[in-house]
Amino acid sequence: MESVQNIKQRFEIIGNDPKLNRAVEKAIQVAPTDISVLVVGESGVGKESIPKIIHSLSHRKHGKYIAVNCGAIPEGTIDSELFGHEKGSFTGATATREGYFEVANGGTIFLDEVGELPLTTQVRLLRVLENGEFIKVGSSQVQKTNVRIVAATNVNMFDAIEKGKFREDLYYRLSTVEIGLPPLRDRKEDIHLLFRKFASDFAHKYKMPAIKLEDNAIAYLLNYRWSGNIRQLRNVAEQISVLETKRDISAQTLFSYLPQEGSQLPSVIKDKKSDSDFSTERDILYKVLFDMKSDLNDLKKLTLELMKNGTKVQDINPSLIQKIYGKPEEESFFEEKPRVEVMPTHATVTHENYIEEDEDNNQYLFAETVEEEETLSLEAKEIELIKKALERNKGKRKIAAEELGISERTLYRKIKQYDL
Repeated sequence: MESVQNIKQRFEIIGNDPKLNRAVEKAIQVAPTDISVLVVGESGVGKESIPKIIHSLSHRKHGKYIAVNCGAIPEGTIDSELFGHEKGSFTGATATREGYFEVANGGTIFLDEVGELPLTTQVRLLRVLENGEFIKVGSSQVQKTNVRIVAATNVNMFDAIEKGKFREDLYYRLSTVEIGLPPLRDRKEDIHLLFRKFASDFAHKYKMPAIKLEDNAIAYLLNYRWSGNIRQLRNVAEQISVLETKRDISAQTLFSYLPQEGSQLPSVIKDKKSDSDFSTERDILYKVLFDMKSDLNDLKKLTLELMKNGTKVQDINPSLIQKIYGKPEEESFFEEKPRVEVMPTHATVTHENYIEEDEDNNQYLFAETVEEEETLSLEAKEIELIKKALERNKGKRKIAAEELGISERTLYRKIKQYDL
Protein backbone atom coordinates (compact mmCIF):
# COMPACT_ATOMS: atom_id res chain seq x y z
CA MET A 1 0.00 0.00 0.00
CA GLU A 2 1.34 3.40 -0.99
CA SER A 3 1.97 5.98 1.74
CA VAL A 4 -0.14 9.10 2.21
CA GLN A 5 2.80 11.31 1.28
CA ASN A 6 3.41 9.46 -2.00
CA ILE A 7 -0.27 9.64 -2.95
CA LYS A 8 -0.37 13.39 -2.24
CA GLN A 9 2.67 13.96 -4.45
CA ARG A 10 1.23 11.79 -7.19
CA PHE A 11 -2.10 13.63 -7.28
CA GLU A 12 -0.61 17.07 -6.46
CA ILE A 13 -2.42 17.39 -3.15
CA ILE A 14 -0.68 20.12 -1.16
CA GLY A 15 -0.88 20.47 2.60
CA ASN A 16 -0.11 18.72 5.86
CA ASP A 17 -3.34 19.28 7.76
CA PRO A 18 -4.25 16.21 9.89
CA LYS A 19 -7.85 16.18 8.58
CA LEU A 20 -6.60 16.27 4.99
CA ASN A 21 -4.14 13.45 5.66
CA ARG A 22 -6.90 11.39 7.30
CA ALA A 23 -9.15 11.83 4.23
CA VAL A 24 -6.36 10.62 1.91
CA GLU A 25 -5.64 7.72 4.24
CA LYS A 26 -9.30 6.62 4.19
CA ALA A 27 -9.33 6.80 0.37
CA ILE A 28 -6.26 4.53 0.24
CA GLN A 29 -7.82 2.03 2.64
CA VAL A 30 -11.19 1.82 0.88
CA ALA A 31 -9.79 1.71 -2.70
CA PRO A 32 -9.26 -2.10 -3.00
CA THR A 33 -12.91 -2.78 -2.13
CA ASP A 34 -16.06 -2.19 -4.19
CA ILE A 35 -18.08 -0.39 -1.53
CA SER A 36 -19.61 2.97 -2.40
CA VAL A 37 -18.04 6.15 -1.05
CA LEU A 38 -19.52 9.59 -0.37
CA VAL A 39 -17.12 12.55 -0.31
CA VAL A 40 -18.44 15.57 1.60
CA GLY A 41 -17.11 19.09 1.93
CA GLU A 42 -17.67 22.67 0.86
CA SER A 43 -17.42 23.74 -2.75
CA GLY A 44 -13.83 24.20 -3.89
CA VAL A 45 -12.07 22.01 -1.30
CA GLY A 46 -10.82 19.50 -3.90
CA LYS A 47 -13.34 16.67 -3.57
CA GLU A 48 -12.61 15.50 -7.14
CA SER A 49 -9.17 14.20 -6.06
CA ILE A 50 -10.57 11.51 -3.76
CA PRO A 51 -12.43 9.43 -6.43
CA LYS A 52 -9.32 9.57 -8.66
CA ILE A 53 -7.22 8.13 -5.83
CA ILE A 54 -9.81 5.42 -5.19
CA HIS A 55 -10.05 4.44 -8.86
CA SER A 56 -6.28 4.41 -9.46
CA LEU A 57 -5.63 2.14 -6.45
CA SER A 58 -8.52 -0.26 -7.13
CA HIS A 59 -8.68 -3.38 -9.30
CA ARG A 60 -10.79 -1.30 -11.71
CA LYS A 61 -7.90 1.04 -12.55
CA HIS A 62 -7.72 -0.32 -16.12
CA GLY A 63 -11.45 0.28 -16.63
CA LYS A 64 -13.11 3.55 -17.53
CA TYR A 65 -13.34 6.44 -15.08
CA ILE A 66 -16.21 8.84 -15.80
CA ALA A 67 -16.88 12.00 -13.80
CA VAL A 68 -20.44 13.34 -14.03
CA ASN A 69 -21.50 16.75 -12.72
CA CYS A 70 -25.10 16.04 -11.76
CA GLY A 71 -25.86 19.71 -11.16
CA ALA A 72 -24.85 20.71 -14.70
CA ILE A 73 -27.20 18.30 -16.54
CA PRO A 74 -30.81 19.46 -17.11
CA GLU A 75 -33.43 17.48 -15.22
CA GLY A 76 -35.18 16.40 -18.42
CA THR A 77 -32.08 14.74 -19.91
CA ILE A 78 -30.16 13.40 -16.90
CA ASP A 79 -31.82 9.96 -17.03
CA SER A 80 -30.81 9.69 -20.67
CA GLU A 81 -27.23 10.75 -19.87
CA LEU A 82 -26.82 8.25 -17.04
CA PHE A 83 -28.79 5.26 -18.33
CA GLY A 84 -29.07 5.85 -22.09
CA HIS A 85 -32.17 5.88 -24.30
CA GLU A 86 -33.76 4.03 -27.18
CA LYS A 87 -34.33 5.51 -30.61
CA GLY A 88 -37.61 7.47 -30.76
CA SER A 89 -38.11 7.43 -26.96
CA PHE A 90 -38.51 11.20 -26.95
CA THR A 91 -38.31 14.12 -29.36
CA GLY A 92 -34.78 14.37 -30.72
CA ALA A 93 -33.84 10.76 -29.90
CA THR A 94 -32.81 9.92 -33.46
CA ALA A 95 -30.63 6.98 -32.43
CA THR A 96 -30.07 4.58 -29.56
CA ARG A 97 -27.58 5.98 -27.05
CA GLU A 98 -25.49 4.30 -24.37
CA GLY A 99 -25.55 5.93 -20.95
CA TYR A 100 -22.63 6.43 -18.57
CA PHE A 101 -23.46 3.32 -16.55
CA GLU A 102 -23.28 1.20 -19.69
CA VAL A 103 -20.09 2.83 -20.98
CA ALA A 104 -18.31 2.61 -17.60
CA ASN A 105 -19.11 -1.08 -17.09
CA GLY A 106 -16.18 -2.55 -15.16
CA GLY A 107 -14.90 0.90 -14.13
CA THR A 108 -15.80 3.78 -11.81
CA ILE A 109 -18.37 6.56 -12.03
CA PHE A 110 -17.89 9.73 -10.00
CA LEU A 111 -21.20 11.51 -9.37
CA ASP A 112 -20.31 15.05 -8.37
CA GLU A 113 -23.02 17.18 -6.74
CA VAL A 114 -25.14 14.08 -6.23
CA GLY A 115 -27.44 16.09 -3.95
CA GLU A 116 -28.79 17.86 -7.07
CA LEU A 117 -30.23 14.67 -8.60
CA PRO A 118 -34.02 14.68 -9.23
CA LEU A 119 -36.04 12.28 -7.08
CA THR A 120 -37.02 10.12 -10.08
CA THR A 121 -33.34 9.68 -10.99
CA GLN A 122 -32.54 8.86 -7.36
CA VAL A 123 -34.90 5.88 -7.57
CA ARG A 124 -33.09 4.57 -10.68
CA LEU A 125 -29.69 5.11 -9.03
CA LEU A 126 -30.77 3.22 -5.92
CA ARG A 127 -31.63 0.20 -8.09
CA VAL A 128 -28.18 0.28 -9.70
CA LEU A 129 -26.53 0.36 -6.26
CA GLU A 130 -28.61 -2.49 -4.92
CA ASN A 131 -28.44 -5.03 -7.77
CA GLY A 132 -26.56 -3.39 -10.66
CA GLU A 133 -29.68 -3.19 -12.84
CA PHE A 134 -30.96 -0.29 -14.95
CA ILE A 135 -33.39 0.35 -17.79
CA LYS A 136 -32.78 2.72 -20.68
CA VAL A 137 -35.24 5.54 -21.26
CA GLY A 138 -37.95 4.27 -23.60
CA SER A 139 -36.99 0.60 -23.13
CA SER A 140 -38.47 -2.24 -21.13
CA GLN A 141 -35.37 -4.41 -21.15
CA VAL A 142 -33.42 -4.67 -17.89
CA GLN A 143 -29.67 -4.36 -18.33
CA LYS A 144 -26.80 -5.19 -15.97
CA THR A 145 -23.77 -3.10 -15.16
CA ASN A 146 -20.78 -3.57 -12.90
CA VAL A 147 -19.59 -0.12 -11.84
CA ARG A 148 -18.23 1.35 -8.68
CA ILE A 149 -19.96 4.58 -7.60
CA VAL A 150 -18.16 7.36 -5.78
CA ALA A 151 -20.35 10.37 -5.06
CA ALA A 152 -19.62 13.85 -3.73
CA THR A 153 -21.75 16.70 -2.39
CA ASN A 154 -21.45 20.08 -0.73
CA VAL A 155 -25.07 19.90 0.46
CA ASN A 156 -26.06 19.08 4.04
CA MET A 157 -27.65 15.73 3.27
CA PHE A 158 -29.65 15.48 6.49
CA ASP A 159 -31.30 18.83 5.75
CA ALA A 160 -32.02 17.68 2.19
CA ILE A 161 -33.56 14.45 3.52
CA GLU A 162 -35.69 16.35 6.03
CA LYS A 163 -36.97 18.67 3.29
CA GLY A 164 -37.80 15.71 1.04
CA LYS A 165 -35.19 16.60 -1.61
CA PHE A 166 -33.07 13.47 -1.16
CA ARG A 167 -34.00 9.87 -0.42
CA GLU A 168 -32.83 8.63 2.95
CA ASP A 169 -32.29 5.05 1.70
CA LEU A 170 -30.13 6.30 -1.16
CA TYR A 171 -28.03 8.41 1.21
CA TYR A 172 -27.21 5.43 3.42
CA ARG A 173 -26.51 3.30 0.34
CA LEU A 174 -24.08 5.89 -1.05
CA SER A 175 -22.35 6.68 2.24
CA THR A 176 -21.13 3.21 3.18
CA VAL A 177 -17.86 5.05 3.76
CA GLU A 178 -17.95 8.83 4.15
CA ILE A 179 -14.83 10.91 3.56
CA GLY A 180 -14.87 14.54 4.67
CA LEU A 181 -12.51 17.23 3.40
CA PRO A 182 -11.91 20.29 5.63
CA PRO A 183 -12.50 23.87 4.36
CA LEU A 184 -9.44 26.00 3.62
CA ARG A 185 -10.06 28.32 6.62
CA ASP A 186 -9.50 25.28 8.89
CA ARG A 187 -6.16 24.59 7.21
CA LYS A 188 -4.39 27.89 7.97
CA GLU A 189 -0.92 26.34 7.86
CA ASP A 190 -1.57 25.16 4.29
CA ILE A 191 -2.90 28.45 2.85
CA HIS A 192 0.42 30.18 2.21
CA LEU A 193 1.92 26.92 0.94
CA LEU A 194 -0.89 26.59 -1.61
CA PHE A 195 -0.57 30.24 -2.65
CA ARG A 196 3.16 29.86 -3.31
CA LYS A 197 2.49 26.72 -5.38
CA PHE A 198 -0.13 28.53 -7.49
CA ALA A 199 2.14 31.58 -7.88
CA SER A 200 4.96 29.35 -9.11
CA ASP A 201 2.65 27.54 -11.57
CA PHE A 202 1.35 30.79 -13.07
CA ALA A 203 4.85 32.28 -13.27
CA HIS A 204 5.88 29.27 -15.35
CA LYS A 205 2.67 29.37 -17.41
CA TYR A 206 2.87 33.08 -18.26
CA LYS A 207 6.68 33.22 -18.35
CA MET A 208 7.14 35.89 -15.67
CA PRO A 209 8.72 36.10 -12.19
CA ALA A 210 6.65 34.61 -9.41
CA ILE A 211 4.79 36.98 -7.09
CA LYS A 212 5.77 37.09 -3.43
CA LEU A 213 3.66 38.20 -0.46
CA GLU A 214 4.98 40.62 2.13
CA ASP A 215 4.64 39.72 5.82
CA ASN A 216 1.51 41.83 6.36
CA ALA A 217 -0.05 40.29 3.23
CA ILE A 218 0.68 36.78 4.52
CA ALA A 219 -1.05 37.61 7.81
CA TYR A 220 -4.09 38.91 5.92
CA LEU A 221 -4.06 35.85 3.63
CA LEU A 222 -4.20 33.48 6.61
CA ASN A 223 -7.03 35.30 8.36
CA TYR A 224 -9.30 35.69 5.35
CA ARG A 225 -12.41 33.46 5.35
CA TRP A 226 -11.95 31.90 1.84
CA SER A 227 -15.57 30.91 1.29
CA GLY A 228 -14.57 29.62 -2.17
CA ASN A 229 -11.73 27.56 -0.62
CA ILE A 230 -8.87 26.32 -2.84
CA ARG A 231 -10.63 27.33 -6.05
CA GLN A 232 -10.93 30.92 -4.86
CA LEU A 233 -7.31 31.00 -3.64
CA ARG A 234 -6.10 29.76 -7.03
CA ASN A 235 -8.13 32.38 -8.90
CA VAL A 236 -6.77 35.19 -6.70
CA ALA A 237 -3.19 34.01 -7.25
CA GLU A 238 -3.75 33.97 -11.00
CA GLN A 239 -5.32 37.45 -11.07
CA ILE A 240 -2.48 39.01 -9.10
CA SER A 241 0.16 37.21 -11.19
CA VAL A 242 -1.28 38.56 -14.42
CA LEU A 243 -2.41 42.06 -13.43
CA GLU A 244 0.24 43.30 -11.01
CA THR A 245 3.50 44.72 -12.38
CA LYS A 246 5.24 44.59 -8.99
CA ARG A 247 6.19 41.16 -7.80
CA ASP A 248 6.16 42.02 -4.08
CA ILE A 249 2.53 42.08 -2.99
CA SER A 250 1.46 44.14 0.03
CA ALA A 251 -1.61 43.58 2.20
CA GLN A 252 -3.29 46.59 0.58
CA THR A 253 -2.81 45.10 -2.89
CA LEU A 254 -4.08 41.69 -1.76
CA PHE A 255 -7.04 43.38 -0.07
CA SER A 256 -8.11 44.91 -3.40
CA TYR A 257 -8.43 41.45 -5.01
CA LEU A 258 -10.63 39.91 -2.32
CA PRO A 259 -14.42 40.32 -2.05
CA GLN A 260 -15.33 42.58 0.86
CA GLU A 261 -19.02 41.83 1.24
CA GLY A 262 -20.82 39.50 3.63
CA SER A 263 -19.28 38.18 6.82
CA GLN A 264 -15.79 37.63 5.43
CA LEU A 265 -14.37 40.79 6.97
CA PRO A 266 -14.75 42.39 10.40
CA SER A 267 -17.53 44.91 10.77
CA VAL A 268 -16.55 48.57 10.61
CA ILE A 269 -18.10 50.59 13.43
CA LYS A 270 -18.40 54.31 12.82
CA ASP A 271 -17.38 56.65 15.62
CA LYS A 272 -19.67 59.45 14.47
CA LYS A 273 -23.21 59.37 13.25
CA SER A 274 -23.87 60.48 9.72
CA ASP A 275 -26.36 63.17 8.78
CA SER A 276 -28.75 60.49 7.57
CA ASP A 277 -28.71 58.86 11.02
CA PHE A 278 -29.70 62.15 12.68
CA SER A 279 -32.37 62.72 10.06
CA THR A 280 -33.88 59.30 10.74
CA GLU A 281 -33.90 59.86 14.50
CA ARG A 282 -35.47 63.29 14.05
CA ASP A 283 -38.26 61.84 11.91
CA ILE A 284 -38.97 59.17 14.53
CA LEU A 285 -39.04 61.78 17.31
CA TYR A 286 -41.48 63.95 15.35
CA LYS A 287 -43.77 60.97 14.83
CA VAL A 288 -43.74 60.13 18.54
CA LEU A 289 -44.56 63.75 19.45
CA PHE A 290 -47.45 63.91 16.96
CA ASP A 291 -48.83 60.62 18.33
CA MET A 292 -48.62 61.99 21.88
CA LYS A 293 -50.43 65.16 20.82
CA SER A 294 -53.18 63.08 19.24
CA ASP A 295 -53.57 60.97 22.39
CA LEU A 296 -53.72 64.13 24.54
CA ASN A 297 -56.47 65.59 22.36
CA ASP A 298 -58.45 62.35 22.71
CA LEU A 299 -58.01 62.50 26.47
CA LYS A 300 -59.28 66.09 26.59
CA LYS A 301 -62.34 65.16 24.54
CA LEU A 302 -63.12 62.27 26.85
CA THR A 303 -62.72 64.44 29.96
CA LEU A 304 -65.01 67.14 28.58
CA GLU A 305 -67.61 64.53 27.67
CA LEU A 306 -67.52 63.14 31.17
CA MET A 307 -67.83 66.54 32.81
CA LYS A 308 -70.70 67.70 30.58
CA ASN A 309 -72.78 64.54 30.73
CA GLY A 310 -71.96 63.29 34.21
CA THR A 311 -71.10 59.91 32.68
CA LYS A 312 -69.56 57.16 34.77
CA VAL A 313 -66.41 55.39 33.63
CA GLN A 314 -68.29 52.08 33.43
CA ASP A 315 -70.66 53.55 30.83
CA ILE A 316 -67.95 54.69 28.43
CA ASN A 317 -67.28 52.74 25.26
CA PRO A 318 -64.38 50.34 26.16
CA SER A 319 -62.79 50.80 22.72
CA LEU A 320 -62.44 54.55 23.39
CA ILE A 321 -60.86 53.89 26.78
CA GLN A 322 -58.41 51.38 25.26
CA LYS A 323 -57.53 53.79 22.46
CA ILE A 324 -56.45 56.43 24.98
CA TYR A 325 -55.10 54.41 27.89
CA GLY A 326 -53.94 51.31 26.04
CA LYS A 327 -55.15 47.76 26.51
CA PRO A 328 -54.57 46.51 30.10
CA GLU A 329 -52.10 43.63 30.19
CA GLU A 330 -53.01 41.52 33.23
CA GLU A 331 -55.98 43.05 35.06
CA SER A 332 -59.24 44.67 34.00
CA PHE A 333 -59.20 48.45 33.75
CA PHE A 334 -62.78 48.67 34.91
CA GLU A 335 -62.58 46.16 37.78
CA GLU A 336 -59.32 47.13 39.47
CA LYS A 337 -59.16 50.92 39.15
CA PRO A 338 -61.17 53.29 41.44
CA ARG A 339 -64.21 54.89 39.92
CA VAL A 340 -64.31 58.48 38.70
CA GLU A 341 -67.62 60.33 38.92
CA VAL A 342 -67.94 63.74 37.32
CA MET A 343 -70.74 66.10 38.23
CA PRO A 344 -72.11 68.95 36.15
CA THR A 345 -70.18 72.21 36.15
CA HIS A 346 -70.80 75.31 38.35
CA ALA A 347 -71.18 73.29 41.54
CA THR A 348 -69.10 72.46 44.56
CA VAL A 349 -68.08 68.82 44.19
CA THR A 350 -65.69 66.36 45.72
CA HIS A 351 -63.38 64.67 43.20
CA GLU A 352 -62.85 61.22 44.64
CA ASN A 353 -60.08 60.47 42.21
CA TYR A 354 -57.68 62.30 39.93
CA ILE A 355 -56.24 60.84 36.77
CA GLU A 356 -52.45 61.12 36.46
CA GLU A 357 -50.33 59.86 33.55
CA ASP A 358 -47.20 57.82 34.14
CA GLU A 359 -45.34 58.05 30.80
CA ASP A 360 -42.71 55.43 31.73
CA ASN A 361 -45.19 52.67 32.57
CA ASN A 362 -47.93 53.75 30.14
CA GLN A 363 -50.47 53.65 32.98
CA TYR A 364 -53.01 56.09 34.37
CA LEU A 365 -53.10 56.22 38.16
CA PHE A 366 -55.46 57.83 40.65
CA ALA A 367 -54.38 60.30 43.31
CA GLU A 368 -55.81 61.35 46.66
CA THR A 369 -59.17 63.17 46.83
CA VAL A 370 -59.41 66.94 47.18
CA GLU A 371 -62.40 69.20 47.72
CA GLU A 372 -62.58 72.36 45.67
CA GLU A 373 -64.62 74.40 43.27
CA GLU A 374 -65.23 72.70 39.94
CA THR A 375 -62.86 73.79 37.22
CA LEU A 376 -62.00 72.60 33.77
CA SER A 377 -58.26 73.15 34.27
CA LEU A 378 -56.45 69.81 34.59
CA GLU A 379 -53.19 71.71 34.73
CA ALA A 380 -54.20 73.59 37.93
CA LYS A 381 -55.16 70.34 39.65
CA GLU A 382 -51.91 68.73 38.60
CA ILE A 383 -49.85 71.66 39.93
CA GLU A 384 -51.71 71.57 43.24
CA LEU A 385 -51.17 67.84 43.70
CA ILE A 386 -47.48 68.13 42.90
CA LYS A 387 -47.06 71.02 45.37
CA LYS A 388 -48.83 69.12 48.15
CA ALA A 389 -46.75 65.98 47.54
CA LEU A 390 -43.51 67.96 47.61
CA GLU A 391 -44.52 69.86 50.77
CA ARG A 392 -45.58 66.69 52.55
CA ASN A 393 -42.29 64.99 51.68
CA LYS A 394 -40.11 68.06 52.39
CA GLY A 395 -39.06 68.48 48.76
CA LYS A 396 -37.84 64.89 48.25
CA ARG A 397 -38.74 64.24 44.65
CA LYS A 398 -38.28 60.47 44.68
CA ILE A 399 -40.71 59.92 47.57
CA ALA A 400 -43.14 62.50 46.17
CA ALA A 401 -43.10 60.77 42.80
CA GLU A 402 -43.86 57.41 44.42
CA GLU A 403 -46.76 58.96 46.30
CA LEU A 404 -48.12 60.50 43.12
CA GLY A 405 -47.70 57.22 41.27
CA ILE A 406 -45.41 58.62 38.60
CA SER A 407 -41.72 58.24 37.83
CA GLU A 408 -39.14 60.61 39.29
CA ARG A 409 -38.14 61.63 35.76
CA THR A 410 -41.75 62.55 34.96
CA LEU A 411 -42.07 64.54 38.21
CA TYR A 412 -38.82 66.40 37.45
CA ARG A 413 -40.14 67.30 34.01
CA LYS A 414 -43.43 68.56 35.51
CA ILE A 415 -41.55 70.70 38.04
CA LYS A 416 -39.55 72.34 35.24
CA GLN A 417 -42.65 72.68 33.08
CA TYR A 418 -44.70 74.46 35.78
CA ASP A 419 -41.67 76.31 37.25
CA LEU A 420 -42.35 74.97 40.74
